[in-house]
Amino acid sequence: MAAHRISDAVIRRLPGYYRYLRDLEKVGVTRISSQELGARMGLTASQIRQDINCFGTLGQQGYGYNVPELRAHIGEILGLAHGYEMVIAGAGNIGQAVAWYPGFSQRGFHVSALFDVKPDLIGRVIRGVPVYNITEMRAFLREHPAKIGVVATPARVAQTVAHQMIEGGVRALWNFAPMDLKVPEGVVASNVHLTDSLLVLTYRLQRLEEENSAPSNEPAP
Repeated sequence: MAAHRISDAVIRRLPGYYRYLRDLEKVGVTRISSQELGARMGLTASQIRQDINCFGTLGQQGYGYNVPELRAHIGEILGLAHGYEMVIAGAGNIGQAVAWYPGFSQRGFHVSALFDVKPDLIGRVIRGVPVYNITEMRAFLREHPAKIGVVATPARVAQTVAHQMIEGGVRALWNFAPMDLKVPEGVVASNVHLTDSLLVLTYRLQRLEEENSAPSNEPAP
């Protein structure tokens, strides 16, 4: 892997490469050119080559990319060569959706526990994942270390919960609370704002409707 710092834009595209290559591999495609892959992903062939070359020269001129090898290499870059234990704080709709999603376990992410404060949830087993009282989280993490913590709590307690996870040894936080977490050096956080994504979608929708409703400058026949 290249020693220089990879841009965030390239890193954000890596999961897309992995997903498309995995789907191609499933249907038996063993070789693909940068032009073909770019056409599938809505990127230029030049962009594909630039992104992949950040991590070494993997393709061959006139041959393209070996799909299984490139998929495996990108999976290794993304840290999928080994599994990860995860815990989830907040057993509401979002927390349960994360626990239920089968795609995570297929990629080596295992949810070992959910935590909540609601008496009607504590003690339940949701899709094979036990729900504990949030007060037990730090003790649980000491006995069952996890590197990834999912914060799916209300905003007012999200930062406190994040600190408790970090104290328990968690080093990566996936935050669904509607606020940005502050984390110390040595801990990474990804803040997922669902409304932000929806607002980007409505912005694009509005631009599209404006373009479609704009009067044409072409002369009438």
